[in-house]
Amino acid sequence: MTLRIFVPRDAAARAVGADRVATAIATEARRLDLPIELVRTGSRGLFWLEPMVELETREGRLAFGPVAPADVPGLLALAPQAAKSHPLCLGRPDDIPFLKRQTRITFGRCGVIDPLSLADYRAHGGYRGLARALSLGPAATIEEVVRSGLRGRGGAGFPTGVKWRTVADTDAERRYIVCNADEGDSGTYADRMLLEGDPFGVIEGMTIAGFAAGAAKGFVYIRSEYPDAIRVMSEALNIARASGCLGADAAAGGFAFDIEIRVGAGAYVCGEETSLLESLEGRRGQVRAKPPLPAHKGLFGRPTVINNLLTLACVPAILADGAERYAALGTARSRGTMPIQLAGNVRHGGLFETAFGLTLGEIVDDIGAGTANGRPVRAVQVGGPLGAYFPRALFDTPFDYEAFAARDGLLGHGGIVVFDDRVDMARQARFALDFCALESCGKCTPCRIGSVRGTETMDRILRGERVAANLALIEDLCQTLKFGSLCALGSFTPYPVMSALRHFPEDFSRPHLAAAAD
Repeated sequence: MTLRIFVPRDAAARAVGADRVATAIATEARRLDLPIELVRTGSRGLFWLEPMVELETREGRLAFGPVAPADVPGLLALAPQAAKSHPLCLGRPDDIPFLKRQTRITFGRCGVIDPLSLADYRAHGGYRGLARALSLGPAATIEEVVRSGLRGRGGAGFPTGVKWRTVADTDAERRYIVCNADEGDSGTYADRMLLEGDPFGVIEGMTIAGFAAGAAKGFVYIRSEYPDAIRVMSEALNIARASGCLGADAAAGGFAFDIEIRVGAGAYVCGEETSLLESLEGRRGQVRAKPPLPAHKGLFGRPTVINNLLTLACVPAILADGAERYAALGTARSRGTMPIQLAGNVRHGGLFETAFGLTLGEIVDDIGAGTANGRPVRAVQVGGPLGAYFPRALFDTPFDYEAFAARDGLLGHGGIVVFDDRVDMARQARFALDFCALESCGKCTPCRIGSVRGTETMDRILRGERVAANLALIEDLCQTLKFGSLCALGSFTPYPVMSALRHFPEDFSRPHLAAAAD
């Protein structure tokens, strides 16, 4: 009997030795003359347990982790039915508390299937969504997405179905679908996990969008820092074309749709949709003034749907299972699930997909289990490098768009970075301004010059020079950035700066700065 063994080839798992574990398993199996099938999957997102190895038994899979190459002989020496006695045994993956509490829709296949097996993908519900879309027709497919309440998962939170409808209603001979996978926020990795662990889900979501909006061509814009994701996605696209899922008669549905990959050069600003379009067209990534909106005049001057990768990856499940099921999850205006990415100084770092509505405290203290070093949590930053810093006093905030907006915060791409009590929030505020200065495309004056002047002013504050006057200047600069910038890079920079000032004023005081200098 052949023993099936699952080892992730996700970049995070490989970074902590998953390839070495896979090699050790293959070597030991040959030594024991043990017939095995070694399946390289994506990651389930429990990064503190990686590399997490799974064995298939009569009762289902058993998980073990974190596994080192030295653990392999003892693991394979046990009969599958006796594997529960191994000290690294975690039990059934779905019973691990971190996984058991989740509502996995977008990430339901990650870590479960071979990401480059179309048969695996179909066996786990793949292409059911496209089949239903074809039966509904383009207009009804769009209305299904509208009724689901799906909003953009890249940070803006714009209703997805409304964007699709706008593009579909344009009088144009050619339209495009653009998948924004330029994941650049600190502490985020959901796009990478999907590209490496479930690429056909992204392909199916884009195909449904193309069918609904009347677009025959799609582009996936992936950051160059994700070589594994680019490779896996490229292979998946070749498989999809060879199988007829893409092409002149996509999925035998009577419409043409194909997808190309474009690799970004590492500019953070290209996560902004119009800068991304400029880059796709072969120009420098700079922000376009709006209007016109991309839905009317986007890629190559044509109507274009631009959605974040997570948004498009939600679509197959919405179509397969119905809008009502998806809309039943979450809160009043934040529907469905959000893949929360826990990072920084946190004990249980990883991806946690759940319906909107959990409080920030539940996420950090219960799910993340506090800091990795046991020190008190002082602050968390939600929404990337331009997200607000929340103190423990705001940990009762529900994780949804409206609740965060009411407290001057952003959900962004769903990243949460945890800081312990040693963090210096004055230096974190300086980092935000410096980040903006480094990443600005230079198109608008407030962002290009204001961020530089802000960094210089923060340096004076950190030296203890005219602290009160310079803090007033920082607030004035933030107002200019917020309301005068062309895009979110400049207009969102005030969120981390002002939240640090508002919630941690003691870090900007003269005694604190003098002590820090000593």
